[in-house]
Amino acid sequence: MISLARWCTRHRRTVVIGWLLLAVAVTVIASAVGRHYATDFSLPGTQSQHVADLLSSRFPAQSGDVDTIVFHYSRGAYDAPQVKAAIEPLLSRVAKAPHVVSVLSPYGRAGALEVSKDRHTAFITINYDRRANLLPNSTGTPVLNAINRIHVPGLQVAAGGQVIEQAEGFNVGPATGVGVVAALVILLITFGSLVTAGLPLITAGIGLIAGLALVGLATQVFNVDSVAPDLALMIGLGVGVDYALFIVTRFREAYRRVGDVDAAVLEAMDTSGRAILLAGCTVIIALLGMFATGVSFMYGLSIASVLAVLMVLLTSLTVLPALLSRFGQRVVRPSRAARRRERSGTPAGVSGWRRWSLTVQARPRTLAVASLLLMVIFVVPFFSLRLLSSDAGNDPTSTSTYHAYNLLSRGFGAGFNGPLLIAVQSPEPLHAAQLRGVRASLLGSRDVVAVTAPRVAPDHTVAVMEVYPSSDPQSVATTNLVNRLRARTFPALSRSLGVTVFAGGFTAGSIDFAHVLSNKLPLFIGIVVVLSALLLFVIFRSLIIPLQAAIMNLLSIGGAIGATVAVFQWGWLAGIFGVSKAPIEPWIPVIMFAVVFGLSMDYEVFLISRVREEWVHKGDASQAVADGIAFTGRVITAAAAIMVCVFLSFMLGDQRSIKEFGFGLAAAVFLDAVIVRCVMLPAVLELLGSATWKLPAALDRALPQINIEGDSPAHHAADDDRAQDPVSVP
Repeated sequence: MISLARWCTRHRRTVVIGWLLLAVAVTVIASAVGRHYATDFSLPGTQSQHVADLLSSRFPAQSGDVDTIVFHYSRGAYDAPQVKAAIEPLLSRVAKAPHVVSVLSPYGRAGALEVSKDRHTAFITINYDRRANLLPNSTGTPVLNAINRIHVPGLQVAAGGQVIEQAEGFNVGPATGVGVVAALVILLITFGSLVTAGLPLITAGIGLIAGLALVGLATQVFNVDSVAPDLALMIGLGVGVDYALFIVTRFREAYRRVGDVDAAVLEAMDTSGRAILLAGCTVIIALLGMFATGVSFMYGLSIASVLAVLMVLLTSLTVLPALLSRFGQRVVRPSRAARRRERSGTPAGVSGWRRWSLTVQARPRTLAVASLLLMVIFVVPFFSLRLLSSDAGNDPTSTSTYHAYNLLSRGFGAGFNGPLLIAVQSPEPLHAAQLRGVRASLLGSRDVVAVTAPRVAPDHTVAVMEVYPSSDPQSVATTNLVNRLRARTFPALSRSLGVTVFAGGFTAGSIDFAHVLSNKLPLFIGIVVVLSALLLFVIFRSLIIPLQAAIMNLLSIGGAIGATVAVFQWGWLAGIFGVSKAPIEPWIPVIMFAVVFGLSMDYEVFLISRVREEWVHKGDASQAVADGIAFTGRVITAAAAIMVCVFLSFMLGDQRSIKEFGFGLAAAVFLDAVIVRCVMLPAVLELLGSATWKLPAALDRALPQINIEGDSPAHHAADDDRAQDPVSVP
């Protein structure tokens, strides 16, 4: 690490210009080749995937996405002359739109089911040639444009479905700008210097520009969902500022002791640089762990997030030391408050964080138990977690999909927003009697309000029909209906009629998606926890630290998901956050775990590496804990405050899933940095004392020697000069 830092400081202009050129080059290349975001929701082994594969091979005309156009005429019937005069040209325009296979009109005999009982509302069914995730995002734009041309008094028209939702997109709002401004303000308060505050943002910014451009290039090779860049931006900005903040803080501390910029840079990189390298590796391990889910949708999110974290980690290890060697004197310049204190002769005194560390050490049992109980309170809602994709009723109120959802619900019932696609298969050509039997059985099922007439494939061995539930797509009743049909109704039909029946489509696919992720979550968690624990075990040479880190990180994650359940699923304070009650998106806990576990390890590594450093150099476990908190408490809370602001800023957007993710990460960082790292961890380490660092001799000899404390000469020469708490000097 010293060699890398020394090279970067000696060739600082080359490093900075090189990174700027790299960021510009990959951005230009990504713009030139284009970004092709696509969603791959393949779920091998599920009924919904079997239906999709079956129709693709045997009934291509019915294998694509099914969207709807809903219209409601408040002044009369759906077939009033002025309404037909507007809707029939719409039907013609939509039928000619790209990728549209067929359009079912409510004005024909086949569309009788598409007219409400009061005849004020009707809907049009659009069949596309491919599933929505395989279509360009702009596919639904012609439909929206055609709808926007209709202006008939009393007539409301809206379109819904996945293709339409992709065309409308979503907006993260002013999240990025708000997050950057909040980070700058907190850094200014922490350091009292615009130059010092700006360095972490500049470093993270260069890394993010390169990282997001690489994400764009990755879309040429992998299926990356359109939400991935926003997640990567959120994660990369947070960890990038954190890593740079840790290094800058250590640089200022070292400079006050050695009085030389270059020596201080080397010490900062040799200590905090090693710590953030370890922390970055744990974040990347956690993110790559998403491949263990076996769900291809998660792969793109993992790759995008890893690229962002990797780039900001590399800029922190190279660009930041180069900038510090150039602007170091301005970075360490005392603030105005410190200069006034110096002129008046007022002593700096003992920092608040040292006083807090002494308070924790005076009452370790009480504070350990109190912090544990508080975390348990946050964890309790986690056990009510219900995973399922939220329906269009949770879309922004300005969208066409939201209005279509409500028009359908009022005219037909909420279940018409999430029909089940039923596929009937037989090795021999299907008979009309078999299809009548299947349809009659489905109509007789509890919670089913309507079933469309069957449509038969050219080879007559496959047929499809839609089943409309009585409940909305995200309700428990709809999930129970799908499970009941699959477990009881379909096997009975197979025995009595000799056909095989499957439930697919978007609604059933969402249920399968949630089920698959729920089953894979324990494996994913186990892999990430074990790998991270092994890394900590090797680095810190302790049996206690990996176990403590795993338990406390799981508490932080459980508490964060619990808080997310309370707000987004139970609806506590939902009005304040502008959301409504709905299940939690299935992928949220998975990627939240990956990111939160990585971020928790950031704080764990930064704090524990400092505690171990003091333990190695002084041999006093209690003093090591006190010094570790005193030296790192301020920077950890500042970093956490930045992360909370960055993540909460994404609540300003209009996408529910991004709001869930941003809120969950903000809650996790707050709980981890404030309750776990500043209360529970030091209390537990104080209770354990020197036992924390005991390791059987045989294990100690077998483990590779990895130095996390650093080797810089200035660092070792200063072991006995730390009586004054450096963070007490602004």
